[in-house]
Amino acid sequence: MIDLIKKLPKAELHLHIEGSLEPELMFRLSKKNQVDIPYKDIEDVRNAYNFTNLQTFLDIYYAGANVLLTKDDFYDLTWEYILKCVENNIIHTEIFFDPQTHTARGVPFDVVITGIKEALQDAKAKYGITSCIIMCFLRHLSQEDAFETLDAALKYQDDIIGVGLDSSELGNPPSKFKDVFKKAKEAGFKLVAHAGEEADFSYIYEALDLLSIHRIDHGVQSIKSAALMQRLKDEQMPLTVCPNSNIELKVFETYKEHNIKELLDYGLNVSVNSDDPAYFKGYMNQNFINLHENIELSEDDIVTLVKNSFKSAFISDELKEVYLAKVDLALQ
Repeated sequence: MIDLIKKLPKAELHLHIEGSLEPELMFRLSKKNQVDIPYKDIEDVRNAYNFTNLQTFLDIYYAGANVLLTKDDFYDLTWEYILKCVENNIIHTEIFFDPQTHTARGVPFDVVITGIKEALQDAKAKYGITSCIIMCFLRHLSQEDAFETLDAALKYQDDIIGVGLDSSELGNPPSKFKDVFKKAKEAGFKLVAHAGEEADFSYIYEALDLLSIHRIDHGVQSIKSAALMQRLKDEQMPLTVCPNSNIELKVFETYKEHNIKELLDYGLNVSVNSDDPAYFKGYMNQNFINLHENIELSEDDIVTLVKNSFKSAFISDELKEVYLAKVDLALQ
């Protein structure tokens, strides 16, 4: 089964590019840019990656992001992730970035988006990897701040396909951002939102009904509402589930408790993603392998999870068919 996991081409729909910042690159950029970080060596950083909840992770995540200052930094960050895509047989990726994390430190929006974009262009040229960029609003900040960020993004609409909502979930419901998502929808952006990882399933309802989103990021708390489960099944609303994240942030205590198999068996459109892989102990293949080793997933289950990611991607129907055919070819 592990050979199958590695062999199958995949799409990744839930990946924070800042969350792919490996300790080695963090230290290299810290030294280059003369930015102090609260760790004495790489082992010290890795030891800090033991989280009790989402907030304890975010504290370290934002500290690490401080080393990112120049276009080359964002290029290098993205390129290192692309090399992981090659390693994990990811042939399409839709990456999140958090402009507010950087503009608040005085790093211009243009610097961030240009570095990421150029790396993705090179990934297409060198490896044939297709990609989309999704800009996320930080939900612990105000909607007014999100509006400013959306305004800054409008001139980059050729580069940014969608907007999302991430950061501290508890106490920051989707309804807080209803107006800015309405404006983003009117501007033609695809819409996604983190909902129902730590917070209860009411956040998923809000994301659906108030934000009119096209995909739910996480969504594992949906299982606590029979009505919501049926709705998600009927609408085939994509849930971009991130198993390692759920374990590392104590949403589930152990992998054996993870509910992805139940969601899948119910008929929900779930996919597997790596979220913040540098912090959550593994990229795409490792998430699949961890599921395989702890949950009774069949070969058909794994193929369905892989195909769901392509079906839920923000790409043309023609390209979806090309990629789904690649999955079938790999199975022969």
